[in-house]
Amino acid sequence: MADGNHNSQFSTLNSQFDEIRPYEADEMREAFEALLSDRQFNVVMKGFAPWLPKSLRNGLLRLAFTGIKTPLDFQKRFMKPVVKYVMRKHTDGCSFDDSALQTSPRRGGLQPGDSSPIGGGREGARYTFVSNHRDIVLDSAFLDVLLIDAGYPTTVEIGIGDNLLIYPWIKRLVRMNKAFTVRRGLTPHEMLRSSRLMSSYIHHAVTEKHENIWIAQREGRAKDSSDHTQESVLKMLAMGGDLSELNIVPLTISYEYDPCDYLKAQEFQQKRDNPSFKKSRQDDLDNMRTGILGYKGRVTYCCAAPVNTWLDQVDRSLPKNEYFTALARRMDREIHRGYRLYPCNYIAADLLEGAKDRAAHYTADDERRFEQYLNGQIAKITLPGKDEPFLRQHILTMYANPLYNFNAAQ
Repeated sequence: MADGNHNSQFSTLNSQFDEIRPYEADEMREAFEALLSDRQFNVVMKGFAPWLPKSLRNGLLRLAFTGIKTPLDFQKRFMKPVVKYVMRKHTDGCSFDDSALQTSPRRGGLQPGDSSPIGGGREGARYTFVSNHRDIVLDSAFLDVLLIDAGYPTTVEIGIGDNLLIYPWIKRLVRMNKAFTVRRGLTPHEMLRSSRLMSSYIHHAVTEKHENIWIAQREGRAKDSSDHTQESVLKMLAMGGDLSELNIVPLTISYEYDPCDYLKAQEFQQKRDNPSFKKSRQDDLDNMRTGILGYKGRVTYCCAAPVNTWLDQVDRSLPKNEYFTALARRMDREIHRGYRLYPCNYIAADLLEGAKDRAAHYTADDERRFEQYLNGQIAKITLPGKDEPFLRQHILTMYANPLYNFNAAQ
């Protein structure tokens, strides 16, 4: 009877988040059938196997779905092989440094193996990963696979902007994949309500559902790769309860090569030439496709020590805005210290400065390879009035900024 009351209370509590939350286990089958019935989804699937008739293709998908009961099951059966393929084909390796999570003393909670979902180490630990934002799709997808491969009990629930949920099948698919919705383009009043709801959901997911969370440190990607935490993100996280219960982990994502660098540079010129320029839905799709299928070189995820190990060092007597500014700058320092630097970062800084001060960090072959890469990326840009020196400078700045921020954080 007690279990029944608990489940009823959990269901009632969870229902207040229906408009934004991922699917629950008992909704997965219905969502999957709706996906298979979606015309646009079938067009996409046909592109992968045009020789298969729809009935056979969907029959194989239904067979593969057998035994899937939860979103985590879905991720392991369907999404993990896809992400592993992307890692193999479009990167030179994807590594995960979680040593700071294994060695940091746990403060304000129970130890691994206790009943609390928030603890140190891998078993039983739950975290809110707050990271820099490199790729629309892959930031959290790579993290999911890295967590499972490293022995963590579950993946992450992720916040995804509703501006990217262009078609109903995309919304269904991401909700099956443990995504909750972040609403964009709201009035100030709507934004306040939305932020409170999302914050309450994140606290609920970590403390009641025992899930991890991934959220970007800012809205949208840093187009110049200079990663800085928006105070508004931290304020949102604090709306739903004490920050310490989220067990926040600053996470640094480092790409050797950003396949969207030329698209970002192109956008810089478009905004320079037309200050009212705004990306279209097709632009978002192009960014997603390029980010997934483009070459990334080496990729590294590096966890800093949980915020709870130093949160009490931030002066709580500061006025609210100053407190969150101080917290955001400390988050930046932790994220910047976690960068993995590659030869291209040093080369880009030297090219920008017309110097060779960092030549000890790269070879002549590295320099030739990066120049060839840079010229190839700029050649992909087909803007009228294409300003190559401007575009080159912006791409170089993208690769130099992680180095500059790393050095400043030391």
